[in-house]
Amino acid sequence: MSSNVMVMTDASVDAFVDSVAHPGRREDARVLLELFRDETGFAPRMWGPSIIGFGWYHYTYASGREGDFLATGFSPRKANMSVYILPGYTDYSEILAALGPHKLGKSCLYLGRLSKIDLTVLRRLIRAGLDDLGKTWRVHPT
Repeated sequence: MSSNVMVMTDASVDAFVDSVAHPGRREDARVLLELFRDETGFAPRMWGPSIIGFGWYHYTYASGREGDFLATGFSPRKANMSVYILPGYTDYSEILAALGPHKLGKSCLYLGRLSKIDLTVLRRLIRAGLDDLGKTWRVHPT
């Protein structure tokens, strides 16, 4: 049985955000840090070297694979901001239609500059994703 490569660490979230090379992406990361903290009520924690997570859950699949993973969070990647708010099994197209420019992955959302995003809608999306995740897995605070 393989284990998760992405695990919660004790690395400093602030030091990570301060180390983001691109000034605009660094500022957007600071905005998201506060937005996620306010919306979730959870403390930020590093997951692996580059993801900031809020809350966590333990999963067990029918295959027997199990592990822990962040409930929601983001990563200020070089090309875009990766936001992990979609459990992967719920349709959020109605909320996403009002968000602003974005691209979708299976369970993540890719954003450019936050100045083009409706942050009120992003808050709704974070809450909806977290609430839906909690219907399947017990979400724990960080």
